[in-house]
Amino acid sequence: MSKPTKLTKLEFRLIKEHSRKGYEMLNDVESPWPLAEIVYQHHERMDGSGYPRNLKGDDILIEARILAVADGVEAMASHRPYRPGLGINAALDEIEKNRGIFYDEAVADACLRLFREKGFKLKGV
Repeated sequence: MSKPTKLTKLEFRLIKEHSRKGYEMLNDVESPWPLAEIVYQHHERMDGSGYPRNLKGDDILIEARILAVADGVEAMASHRPYRPGLGINAALDEIEKNRGIFYDEAVADACLRLFREKGFKLKGV
């Protein structure tokens, strides 16, 4: 989406459809991993506040929990047409603040170590 202003409730609801659309695209792909389900669950949150199914904790695939953290860091750090990026440090602070709430604790900790101790950098951020 390339809208230069804040999203309306309807626009945000439409954006949330991408998890389902991704699931539909990948559902028939043969893979040793449950790719479609991983994509479908990547906006679920550990406390059950995510979407599309409000899954909670261990009901969320570990691969989806990993994707949620990676997607969250990239989304928060990067600029979007409708809002400026927070930058990598603020994005990591948000991951840290929400570990165990939105994000799997072990996955969040691994992400934080990767950036803060191992020096990983996101290109273009």
